[in-house]
Amino acid sequence: MSPGTSPLRLVGANALLWAAAAGGLSIAAPGVDTLPRLLVFSECVGAVMLAVALLMRRLPRLTRLRPAQTWALTAALAIPLGYIGGHALALLFLGEPFRLTGTGAARLAPVVVHLLVGGIGLHYLAAREQLAQEARARAEAQRLATETELRLLRAQLEPHMLFNTLANLRALLREDAGQAEHMIDQLIAYLRATLAASRHEASTLEAEFAQLRAYLEIMALRMGPRLSYTLELPPELAATPLPAMLLQPLVENAIKHGLEPKVGPGRLTVQAHLDGAHIEITVRDDGLGLGADGQFQRPLDGPASSYGLQHVRERLRAAYGPPATLTLSPLQPQGLCSRVRIPS
Repeated sequence: MSPGTSPLRLVGANALLWAAAAGGLSIAAPGVDTLPRLLVFSECVGAVMLAVALLMRRLPRLTRLRPAQTWALTAALAIPLGYIGGHALALLFLGEPFRLTGTGAARLAPVVVHLLVGGIGLHYLAAREQLAQEARARAEAQRLATETELRLLRAQLEPHMLFNTLANLRALLREDAGQAEHMIDQLIAYLRATLAASRHEASTLEAEFAQLRAYLEIMALRMGPRLSYTLELPPELAATPLPAMLLQPLVENAIKHGLEPKVGPGRLTVQAHLDGAHIEITVRDDGLGLGADGQFQRPLDGPASSYGLQHVRERLRAAYGPPATLTLSPLQPQGLCSRVRIPS
């Protein structure tokens, strides 16, 4: 069976194909047998042929051959074995003595039909396997491209954040040595977490929240009373796997576009909770929020106005597929809520 093919769907398609073969045989050669008996023989032949083909596809030696050679060898064995084994199985089911064919048209017509239908069935399997291989290759290429974009995004974000922090740290050393020491500790924690994330594609909610805490603590020292934050992660969700640095762009977006331009104090809350079959992670801020056109309030497969947000969407799609979503919506009286939903 080709990877990615549902077993029930494959068996169902095979049963329909051989039922059509029995119907066609009863019309083309009405004197061969009754339709119910033809159905029994055709379904048994199709089932045995499919089983032989699937077993052969699991042989390690066949994987070393070219696809055309592999399927030629599979057809050369699966079709005759399926025909003989299927007839034996049908006769056993009907309680009749073993025989392969009758005489005259009763001998030739079933052989020709089963050869043709067996070839069609194996061609279907080969086409499904080729499509599955191409889909896997595309998914792997998309994953590699997404991870490459992640590294480029880190390369863009980290120096900018690092230089600004060091500039603030230099000024803070003259004013408050204790606060400067605290900022250094948080910067070390943030860089350590970022380095760990750069070496692994997957992380956990606990690690992501720890990195966000270090980052937000640095930003709180830089912005002073203009920024306060809350991180809420239930203990039962701490070990939940998550793509590394998935939440970082959402938090940076909230600060850069919402809280830093705002006059006066602002608050940011990152919260994770279980919502049925999904885990929901929200990033809320009371900053400037959406523009008048609501340009950020878009579904996962929609265009994005921010590279960071588009990057989050692409990583969600690559990691979870359609069940994962990222939506952005305005808060009242002002602010923005970024909501990530992933399967639990």
